[in-house]
Amino acid sequence: MLRSSLLVLLSATLLQAQTCACTIPVFRYALDRWETDRFKLTVPATTSQNAELTDLLRPLRANGKANLDIATARDVAITKAELLDSKTTSQTVWSGDLDKAALAAVLDSPGRTEILKRILAGESVVWVIVDSGKPEDQAEIARIEKRLKFLENVAALPIQDPNDPDSQLGPGPALLLKFTTLRLRSDDPAEKLLITMLSGPTGKVDPAQGSFAAAVFGKGRVLGAWPLTHLDDTALEEACMFLVGRCSCRLKNDNPGWDILLNVDWPKALQDAADKKTTASEPAKQVEMKLPETVVTQAQVIPLANESPATATTVAIPQSTILLASSALLLSCVAFLFFKQKSR
Repeated sequence: MLRSSLLVLLSATLLQAQTCACTIPVFRYALDRWETDRFKLTVPATTSQNAELTDLLRPLRANGKANLDIATARDVAITKAELLDSKTTSQTVWSGDLDKAALAAVLDSPGRTEILKRILAGESVVWVIVDSGKPEDQAEIARIEKRLKFLENVAALPIQDPNDPDSQLGPGPALLLKFTTLRLRSDDPAEKLLITMLSGPTGKVDPAQGSFAAAVFGKGRVLGAWPLTHLDDTALEEACMFLVGRCSCRLKNDNPGWDILLNVDWPKALQDAADKKTTASEPAKQVEMKLPETVVTQAQVIPLANESPATATTVAIPQSTILLASSALLLSCVAFLFFKQKSR
């Protein structure tokens, strides 16, 4: 019984040593390392006869900034352009006549510009609230905003170890813990496409049925969308804590969510955000990369034979190394107990 218990404990410890090496929170890991899923825009064959549209589409076809692939319809009878979602590439999120104004609306909107601005400012999660305007929804919106302020004050980001190679942040804004809300009117024609994308590739919510909220993070990743009446305090807390917690699963496709279409050069935008980073204090909680609380073990200073105590070297051991060493020690103890019991 004792041997079995120790083996279980060993397995848990080894698993912990493997999984807790990366301390980057999910929202920042997504911003640093997850590539965006691509939408597909199919245009009519007659588009090539429109010189203005051809010039506008040319840079988008050749590795454009937006997470968008463009194809020309083979069927000459097709007269409408069609935008397919990035998750399943089977659901139509927009269709219509393609002209300069329509293409601009596909690529961007005021709401998407604001989301991008906030992400590049370092906000952890932007909760986009699509407001139907119903009086009964206003109390729910106020509750959500109040709860997010509370969570922002009580939550904490994982402590960052600057010596851990698995936890190095990429170029970008300061690492902050900040939850904000962005309200959109459900009947705003300029945000119709964004609202459709936020509602999910398989119709997670129906904007026509009432107000809903969607959590946006990373490079325009939507964690999920919920009707306001379903987004109680517990659900709100679980979503926020997941996004500010350690990124235990580094594969994007193994995490929930879907992407929205953003027309941005992410490497350049993130580098610009890094260049603007200042050391001034922020209203939100900012994680300093060199905190006194960082778990680092100081080895005993032992001068070498030809080295004076004044010049002795202090060795800093990263937390991940400590965990692996502890696991090895525990494994030795289990082996010792196993053979001792077997020899009786």
